[in-house]
Amino acid sequence: MRGSHFDLSGKVAVVTGGGRGLGRAMAGGLAAAGAKMVVAARSAAEVSSVAEELRANGAEAESLAFDATKRADNEALVSFAAERFGRLDIVLANHGVGYGQLAEETDDEVWSTTLAVNLTGAFYCCQAAAKHMIAGGRGGSIIVTSSTGSLVAFRGLLAYGASKGGVDQMVRQMAMEWGPHGIRVNAINPGYTSHHMRGGAGRHSDPVQEAELKRRTPLGRRGDPEEFIGPAVFLASDAASFVTGITLPVDGGYCAV
Repeated sequence: MRGSHFDLSGKVAVVTGGGRGLGRAMAGGLAAAGAKMVVAARSAAEVSSVAEELRANGAEAESLAFDATKRADNEALVSFAAERFGRLDIVLANHGVGYGQLAEETDDEVWSTTLAVNLTGAFYCCQAAAKHMIAGGRGGSIIVTSSTGSLVAFRGLLAYGASKGGVDQMVRQMAMEWGPHGIRVNAINPGYTSHHMRGGAGRHSDPVQEAELKRRTPLGRRGDPEEFIGPAVFLASDAASFVTGITLPVDGGYCAV
């Protein structure tokens, strides 16, 4: 990808939720395309391991532990990346939780935690990034990991679906408001993957649900984390220079059925 429209050489990228799963894979993909990386998540040990792996593969990479639900932590993350590498071009807000409860059983803890991490935390991250990008005058790319749960209904995922529906609309709103500053804002909407997020272990191991999702998905399987690298690099790069405000399902065709 070096020397192409997908080349990220000279760019500085931040990936949250970068310690495992999709975040780890996408951080590796951005680094392979040439970006200098800051990976962030709750677990200092996980993101330190990812940054070490990226450096071993020839990338410039740092890590930072942060709490996505705290505005100050998101602002500190943006400042850390900009100060360490001199600029900030790409932010991928990938952190999220997926607790499941039926609509009539959804309690205050699941509702408030899910909204705090998935929606408010994404807002804090995007806003902190945009403020820096606006001040810098170079524009940038902001990408948010949403979900097909924002596009179709899944039984037992009321709070999750509501949070991701909010993310999709937030992306459209931000794209409209920040476009004049050269900032593109887009979402990647993963379908079922081989890696589960925090709160999703029970559904991930349910054999009945597994059979149903394979039947419903045209490609007949879950996606692997590495299959999200291409969409992430595309949206981060000049190849997507006229793409903003979209929600991109990466779901093996699930939402097409």
